[in-house]
Order: sequence, then structure tokens, then C-alpha cells
Amino acid sequence: MPLTDADKKHVKSIWSKASGKAEELGAQALGRMLDAFPNTKTYFSHYSDLSVESGQVHVHGKKIFDALTDAVNHINDITGAMSALSTKHAHTLRVDPANFKILSHTILVVLALYFPADFTPEVHLACDKFLAEVSYALAEKYR
Repeated sequence: MPLTDADKKHVKSIWSKASGKAEELGAQALGRMLDAFPNTKTYFSHYSDLSVESGQVHVHGKKIFDALTDAVNHINDITGAMSALSTKHAHTLRVDPANFKILSHTILVVLALYFPADFTPEVHLACDKFLAEVSYALAEKYR
């Protein structure tokens, strides 16, 4: 389902707050994924510590949120904005694209926890649709 103008407005609004806490929120989302879905740890076997407090988890979490900020900034061309990451995840890292949906879920949880007053049902729906589009764009090179 494509993002409406209202959806884009909601995503940009909450992301204006989230992007300033990219490292913290990214580490929380990635750490939650690794804890709740242990099978995802296989992609990070080279990390010495997979806890939320880990410096490696913080660095990668920030990369995730920075990439999402790029997608927000190119919300009318998410596929184009995510093209290089799609290639990297498909051909170099060989990440199962199902994991993008898992990470999307933990990102929604973190947004709801950090911004409860702003995370209305409308914002939740808009962010869910946005993250689904990002997941689809990241899976593009797998097809």
C-alpha cells in the first residue's frame, strides 16, 4: 500500500525526533532484534558482544537509523535511496530479507517506547507502511 501524503507527514514528523537519537534508538532496535530473534545473531557472529550496551551494536544501530533517515529524506524514491544497501545485503552480506521485517517490528517498538505521546495509531500505521516500503526496497536485489 503506497504512502499517502498524510503518511509521509507522520513519518517525517516522528523521524525528526528519532534521527537526533540515531545511535541510541538504533542500538535499542538492533539489540531487541538480536535478543528476541536469536536466529538473527548469525549475521553478527563476528561481534564480540551482542548486547544493547555493545559498542558494535551501537555503531551498527546508528548505521541502520542513518540509512532510514536517508530513506525519509528520499521518501518519494525509497527504492533508489536503498539501492546500494540492497545490493550489499543481497550479494555481499547475504542477509535473509525476512529479517528486514523483523527489524522493522523492533524499530516500531522502540519508537513507541521513546515517543509514546507522538506514536498515535495514525503515526504507527504510517511508520509501519514506511518500514514495509523500506524492507521491500532492501529486498529489491534479491529478485
